[in-house]
Parts: sequence; C-alpha cells; structure tokens
Amino acid sequence: MSLSITRKILGKLKPFFRLHVRGFAAGDDIRRTKNIGILAHIDAGKTTTTERMLFYSGRTRSLGEVHHGNTVTDFLDQERERGITICSAAVTFPWNNVKINLIDTPGHIDFTMEVELSLGAVDAAVVILDASAGVEAQTLTVWAQADRYSLPRIVFVNKMDRDDADFMACIEDLRKNLRVLPVPLQIPIRGKKELVGIVDVVKRKLLTWNTKNEGFSYKISPLPENLAEECEVKRFELIDCLSGVDDELADVVIIRNTLTDIETEAVEKAIRRATISQKIVPVLLGSAYKNTGVQMLLDAIVSYFPNPLERHQGLESFEGDFIARVFKIMHDRQRGPLTLFRVLSGNLKKNSKVTTGRGGSEVAQKIYEPLANEYREIESTTMTGDLLVGNSGILKKLQKKFPKVLSYEEDGESAADQQSPGSLFSVETKISDAVYFCSVEPPSLSQQKALEIALMQLQREDPSLRVRYDETTLQTVLGGMGELHLDIVKSRILSEYKVDVMLGPLQIALQRMLGRKKEKFSVDTSKDAGEGLTSLRPKYLSLIKKGVLAGLERGPKLGGVVVDTFATLHDVSIGPGAVDSFVIATAAQCVQKILRDAGCRLLEPIMSLEIIAPGDLMPLILPDLSRRRATIQEMCPKGEFSKQLRVHAPLAELSNYSSSLRILTSGRSTFFMEFSHYAPMTTQDQEIAIKTAQGLM
Repeated sequence: MSLSITRKILGKLKPFFRLHVRGFAAGDDIRRTKNIGILAHIDAGKTTTTERMLFYSGRTRSLGEVHHGNTVTDFLDQERERGITICSAAVTFPWNNVKINLIDTPGHIDFTMEVELSLGAVDAAVVILDASAGVEAQTLTVWAQADRYSLPRIVFVNKMDRDDADFMACIEDLRKNLRVLPVPLQIPIRGKKELVGIVDVVKRKLLTWNTKNEGFSYKISPLPENLAEECEVKRFELIDCLSGVDDELADVVIIRNTLTDIETEAVEKAIRRATISQKIVPVLLGSAYKNTGVQMLLDAIVSYFPNPLERHQGLESFEGDFIARVFKIMHDRQRGPLTLFRVLSGNLKKNSKVTTGRGGSEVAQKIYEPLANEYREIESTTMTGDLLVGNSGILKKLQKKFPKVLSYEEDGESAADQQSPGSLFSVETKISDAVYFCSVEPPSLSQQKALEIALMQLQREDPSLRVRYDETTLQTVLGGMGELHLDIVKSRILSEYKVDVMLGPLQIALQRMLGRKKEKFSVDTSKDAGEGLTSLRPKYLSLIKKGVLAGLERGPKLGGVVVDTFATLHDVSIGPGAVDSFVIATAAQCVQKILRDAGCRLLEPIMSLEIIAPGDLMPLILPDLSRRRATIQEMCPKGEFSKQLRVHAPLAELSNYSSSLRILTSGRSTFFMEFSHYAPMTTQDQEIAIKTAQGLM
C-alpha cells in the first residue's frame, strides 16, 4: 500500500492503537496491550462475537444483533441491510486490566482485500469456525493470509448450540485441511439440543452461564465425578502434546516423571510459549449468539497472545523515535479522509510533522481514537506496533536496518519479502485481479465531477476496486472482485456521495496471452542490435517503456490486459524535437500492430467452488456442473449425511448459480465461490465469448 499521502488526508490522522490507558503507567501500557484481528468464513459469527466482547467488557451497554442491523462494527448502511461485514472496523476495549485493540474483518471473498490490509496492523488473530461446518473455503483463504504475516492464532468454534454442531470434527478439520496442531482447551457439555456448559481442561472446572442476564455472569464449579474422569484424560493428552513442543514443560514432566500432577500455571505458560511460536493452535468453543463462552475466549486472548514488544523485538534501537505504518484510509462524512495507522515506536502529538516512506512531509493536525465509525479526539498518542516517521533521519536508519523492505523498484513496487524480519514495513499489498468489470456513468454531465471524486475516494479506501478510462469507448470502467463488490460500490456512491450512477452490464474480465515469459520490456544488447540503441537517451527509453506497457494494457480481442508477455526493443529512430506524447503513442501503436499480426489467446477467470449438500442430491448437482464446463477436484464426506464437493469452473458459466443451486436442491445446500486462476479458452469458447461481447449471442 502506497505511503504517498496527501496533506488533505494526513491532516486528519486517526490512530488505530492508542496505548495511554487511564490508571496505567505509560511504560506498562505496551505490555498490557493485545492487537488482534478476527477472521472467518462468512456467517461464522465474527461480528456477533465482537459484539459480545464489547458488551461483556463494559464498552457498550446493550447487545447488538446482526439481524437487527444495530451492531457497532457493521456501521455502513449496506452492512446493516445485508447482514454482512463489508469494511474492517477497529474497536478498543479493556479486559482483565489489559487493553484489547481488535479489527473485525469481512468474511465474504469479494472483500478479502480488507482482511489483507488489516493483518499488517495486528499481532495475532482469532479464527472463528461454524461448529456445524468446520473449516470452510474462506477459512482456508484467511488462514493463508495470516500465514503470510506469521500471526499466532486461536480458534473459537462457534455455534455449539446447534443440533449438528461437532466439536471434534472441527478439530480434525483443522488438523487435516490446515495442517496445524490443534490443541483443544475445553470440552462441550451438551443437553438434548443445546450447549449447557463447558469444561475447562486446563483448570479442571465446569463453567455454566446465566441466560437471564444475556450471559453477563457465569458460574465456575468443581467438576462432577462423571466429568472429572473425561477431563483428566483430555488434560493428560494436552500436557503430552505440549511437552512435545515446549522444552520447559518437557523438563518439568521429566523431573516429576508424571503427566498428571502439573500445575495450571505451568500448563498456561507452556500454551502461551507454543502459541506465540506458532507450534500449536489453541481451540476453544462456545455460542456467541447464545452468550456462552465468549469470556473464556477473552481470557485466552489475554493469556496466550503476545504483546507488541514481544511481537516486534527488532525495534529496540528506535526507542523514542516515532515510527508508524499506514494500513487503511477511510472517508468520514463530517471529517473527510481519515488515515488509520499503527505506531511501532514513539509518541505522536497533535500538529506534529511527520515524514512519509517516500520522503514527503505532512502535519498531523488532528488525532482520533476510533470505535468503529465513532471518533474521540485526543492530544497525543503513545503507541507501539506500525510507515510514517518523525523525521528523515529515522527513515534513513530504517533503510539501513531493513534495506530490502524499504527499497522501491522503478514501477513503484516494493521489494518487501513478507517473511523477512522487517516485513512490517512493507508498503505494497498483494491485490488480486479483478474478475468483473462494467462501465459507470453519472446521471448528467453536471455530476461528472462528483462521480470522479467519489471513485477516487472509494479506490483509495479499497485498492481492489479498479478505475480506468477507456480511450476506445470513452467510458469510465470499474473492475471488481465480484457482482456483490460492484453492487456495493454503486450503493455507496448513491448513499454517501448522492450521485445516482448508472452501471453498464457486467462483463467478465478476460485477459490475453502471447508469449510465456513474465518480463514486459527489455532492450536488445546483442551485437545485432540497431544503431539507434547506442545513442538512445534514458528519457526516451523511459517514454518507450511507457508506450509498450500502454500497448499491452489493451489486447486486440475484446480489449483487456495482455499478460505473461515480454517486448524487446531492437532498434529505434527518434528525430530531433520529438514530442514526448508522440513517442509514447508510437510505441503503443507498434505493440498493438504486433499483437494483431501475431494473434492473442483469450484467458478466462476460473473460479473455485465449494458445495456442501446431502449425498442423495449429488446426482442432480454433478450433471449441472458438467454442463457448466466444471472440473471436479475433490468430493469427500462432510458430517454424517452430507458431502463436500470442490470444483473449478469458468466464471462465464456461473451467472446466478447460487439461485440455480438453491432451486435444484430445494434450499438444502450451501455454496461458496472464489477466484482461482486464469486459464486459456478453447477456440470454440473464445468465439462464443467474442460474439457475446459484441451482442451477437
């Protein structure tokens, strides 16, 4: 993510983490802080769990519900109308004398960019599973994202009140599908059709919740005899597992020659060390909607997650210097653009001057502490955690300490390696390719400027939204991650910017392929190269490169970018006084002619589908998928009666597939889809795509 921030944006800075807490000494704040994100597949219960955390911590006075549209973190009108999280939201609340800074992230694949941006600002993550579904498709996606940032994780198995909830099946899912070592710290106690209590395996206690006061209070009791034996078996397995990954606990076990009589404190310390080192994944359970188990999850966050100093130990030499990293920009209706950043070191005061990663300087006129879309102005902030710096001298120190991470290539891409010690300073974010695009037009020319401002601000918030002007059709074109993504963009332009835009028909974002190598431009340095190259000025070389890249942005068939293609400049002749724009245009036209003569193959987006349905419905589902050019990847049992089907299918064949599947299975199936890759089309399919785009089919 670029750190070139305008004065207008940076003039109204908003910090994500403010560590000055009433009653805490400044030096203790850092060690009493947890910076976490909540990740999950859609509808697993992230926002409901966050709402309970705010309520039980005393941060809010009433429980919001997603289906009532009154939750704190789902504050956009579109979120409340649809009952899904679209934008990440930051909240802060206390628990057991510790300050927890939390980001509630979206679960829908169309908004996975929000997850990517947020993970660079946290130290650990809670991953929530639906107890009836286990590890789902988007769970795999967010888990891989957390892996890129090397985040310690705790899993909370939610919805344990459901009839089809299966805690042990979720444990096995984690082990098999995510290839981690899950360590269950609790045992569910179920009645006929509900979760009636939880056994704390570490402390050997029975926990039951008071349903009359919204689960605010709970009872801790000794284990009855019928549960004590099962708890001891599970505790034995827990300590045996921990001693295999934690040397300190292993020494205790060896000295005492037992796995049973180990103190609770020693077990908890071993869990913490193994969690932070990512050798295990602690697993807890509950039902956020039924107000059960959330307090134990908060206790685990406090006990087992690292504080910022433990997470980022490479910054000791910058003690006192202000260093922060921008990870998100939002637009508030009253305050305008707000920059969210995480501070790694030092103190930022109002009206302080800061330097950006690319060397510019700005003034922080106002600083706020956020609660989702509510802000409280503060005078200063002492933080630890994420790249703005107090002065250029600090920037030079960072560049010396982390040279690869803070270097920039000519095209503006960072050379950051996400696994490097300084990955926190990476300034570029991985952005997936758009799979849909459509034209966008204002209702009248008088609102064209308002539309341009809206698109500029929305694109700044959401890097996965692509906006470009098509010189051929003279239209503004939007590219997005899915139909829902573009529909939300249209809705926000209307509700927030009061422009009743018109979107053209959705079209699939096809790509083109010519060559096989990935280099896009090079210069012939062989002996056979033309004489014009020997005297070519660097300025003209740069202009030619721009023209080549512009020519590759639109292929000869249906437009669109040409990928996996390289261009080599063999010779050039430029007359004196040549205008820059003419040089660029000539290079672009030359590339276009080569592409037309050589011919391009169309590439279409292939989607990964996950379908869960009763086994007796598979004979109906499979033939329908075959007609859609789908390729079966895997089919395996899911629960007692259902099967899980994973397939790859072209996006062009999946229009309204969710509705078709619902009708086909009488609503007895679930469906998830995400982008997988681009693949070449057959000649027949290519001709169909061209005729469809031309309106001939």
